[in-house]
Amino acid sequence: MDAPRRLIVVRHAKSDWSDGLPDHDRPLAPRGLRAAPKLGRWLVDAGYVPELVFCSTARRTRETWQHVAGELPAAPPVTFDEDLYGADVPELLNAASQTPPEVTTVALVGHEPGVSDLTLHLAGHGDDTRDVQVKFPTGAAAVLETTDPWDALATAELVAFFRPRDA
Repeated sequence: MDAPRRLIVVRHAKSDWSDGLPDHDRPLAPRGLRAAPKLGRWLVDAGYVPELVFCSTARRTRETWQHVAGELPAAPPVTFDEDLYGADVPELLNAASQTPPEVTTVALVGHEPGVSDLTLHLAGHGDDTRDVQVKFPTGAAAVLETTDPWDALATAELVAFFRPRDA
């Protein structure tokens, strides 16, 4: 049996809609600026620090990751991938498949509905995923564990779900 791998699926923190900017260019709102560091602290406290990150190129995802990473002991390498902007499950799985086999914990920073769709695709629609089924709020993260290799990721177990309001 292979060693467990962790996939941390992150939805960007709350963004600002006030300036009439194109969607891709929207920054974090004050609430998002407060929430993102909470996620970083939770990742450290819970022992879910990623070794590698794939992040959408949207401003709000980049800013979310910047504020999360500011709470980590060391910032992991990040790949900013334009395909993650508005990504669906196959595109998110494709990003995860790029993870080197020796990496045991990777984070994907993206958008709805892709982040909840990926989580439910991998973990199913049982009682353990009820919170994800109800809402995957901004600034939230699902932690999934799997023994599948990254390039054949098909199933995982939801082991934790962080929401900023719970911190």
